Amino acid sequence: MVKDRQFFRTFFLLTFSIALQNLLAYSVNLADNVMVGGYSEISMSGTGLCNQIQFLLQMLVVGAGEGAVVLGSQYWGKGRVEVIPHIVGIALRIGLAMACLMFAVAFLAPEWLLGLLTNEEAVIAEGARYLRVVCFTYPIFGITNILVSSLRSVGIVRIGYVISASTLCINIVGNYCLIYGNFGFPELGVVGAAAATLISRTVELLIVLWFLKYREDKLHLTFKKLVFVDHSFFRDYTRVSLPVFISQGQWGIAQMVQTGILGHMGQAAIAANFIATVLFQIVSVVCYGSASATGVMMGRAVGEGKGLDQIKPMVHTFQVMYIAIGLCTGAVLFLVREPVLALYQLAPESRALAVQFMTILSITVIGTAYQMSSDTGIIRGGGDTKFSGMLNLFSMWLIVVPGAALAAFVFDAPPAVVFFLLKWDQLYKAIPVTIHIYRWKWVRRHTRDLSSD
Repeated sequence: MVKDRQFFRTFFLLTFSIALQNLLAYSVNLADNVMVGGYSEISMSGTGLCNQIQFLLQMLVVGAGEGAVVLGSQYWGKGRVEVIPHIVGIALRIGLAMACLMFAVAFLAPEWLLGLLTNEEAVIAEGARYLRVVCFTYPIFGITNILVSSLRSVGIVRIGYVISASTLCINIVGNYCLIYGNFGFPELGVVGAAAATLISRTVELLIVLWFLKYREDKLHLTFKKLVFVDHSFFRDYTRVSLPVFISQGQWGIAQMVQTGILGHMGQAAIAANFIATVLFQIVSVVCYGSASATGVMMGRAVGEGKGLDQIKPMVHTFQVMYIAIGLCTGAVLFLVREPVLALYQLAPESRALAVQFMTILSITVIGTAYQMSSDTGIIRGGGDTKFSGMLNLFSMWLIVVPGAALAAFVFDAPPAVVFFLLKWDQLYKAIPVTIHIYRWKWVRRHTRDLSSD
């Protein structure tokens, strides 16, 4: 176990800073969830399906950004910060391309896209109204998140929760005015919620651009640096980022497939899944924050050239903290179920399913906290970006999705059973992740000695 106080200070500062950013970001979804849910349960279900499309975009953008974080943090540890803008410029091209592609599909064929997730016509109609507006946020979201990821690679995390806080405030005020027609604004329902999100995402990007121009003093990112990049780094970036990109992309698609399975089990399952998922995202922010913090710290340690004798105590310490975080998160999720549901106007069946789904998540989150953080934090941060993709590819498409689909459509299992089968991989994946860690073959340095290139 590590006994250096600076190690714990760095870990918890990064963890809680990133967790706060995620908390504020997910609170935007919760605000939409509660405020649209107060307007209509059908509208809430429609926006919930649209959020799954947003989640796929988020996974693709995160995949592009994580490549910059892994490679950038290693160069940071090596003291070659001037290289990072080239890597960020490449990541920005890829992330923005994915965002524009998803914008085109969502804008031109929203009904078709939502029809993949449910056969409830009323839900599709409301979701399409929301999606036609909110899809304009996709390119903005892509640019903002790649830039914030690049700052995280050198330990700058506070700007993340500053922009998320502004987004939350603007979104809540916009929802209040535009969903319900308060203060003389028109009553637009789900279209109003989408418009409020578009306004808040635009402000988010403007804040990041202002920060980069006037306050950021490590990377010195400029438009010129992001456009005119050294393409010799494309090979390095692709080697690191492509496995992460594929892993995150297939995970986002898998979540859409999971939503589609529950979406074909009735309106109550759609609403319950949406509420449980948003609450889980909010409560589990520390789990994901700890994974991101580990990735930065591990990448920097590898970049500095630390050996296994220094890395092993870090790994053991991280693992103990993951388990403690998972147990606390599960307890919180279990205890807040009823108070959260009191915020909604739900049919009895939807409410009962939501309670069951949240109970299941309060158990599986313990596995999430350990195996996800170990996988994406320790292993990926240490330089092995392929293991996570292979593990998730095998687990999701050969075990989770087929098993849940059979339970739902062949054996006519209850929604709670199907939901558990969609989430139980968070428990069993701890076994292969632990085995891979203790083989110690995942420590890989991806930086180049530029003086000899």
